[in-house]
Amino acid sequence: MVATAESGAGDLIEVFKALGNPARLQIMQWLKDPDAHFSEYEPIADRKSVGVCVTHIQAKSGLAQSTVSSYMSTLERAGLVRPTRVGKWTHYRRDEERLAQVARAIGTTL
Repeated sequence: MVATAESGAGDLIEVFKALGNPARLQIMQWLKDPDAHFSEYEPIADRKSVGVCVTHIQAKSGLAQSTVSSYMSTLERAGLVRPTRVGKWTHYRRDEERLAQVARAIGTTL
């Protein structure tokens, strides 16, 4: 999802929609430092390489599983997180390259 001059505004709209929800924004903040924010949960896999298990995101947020799944799908569609399947669990980590692209696009588009 690299923003061009024509698609840049559309890409940004999807990002802003995804981050416009306080819970999704909070999840993105937690995922920035997963070891600090999810230390009370035993990792199923390496948090740095595959991310945080969706069950841990759900437990920390206190939201229903279906709500968290929907929120993570929204963040994924916006290109802000990457899913990795480990066994039967999906883990999520931030897409730092995409976030850097978004930051640059904001600087040039707005």
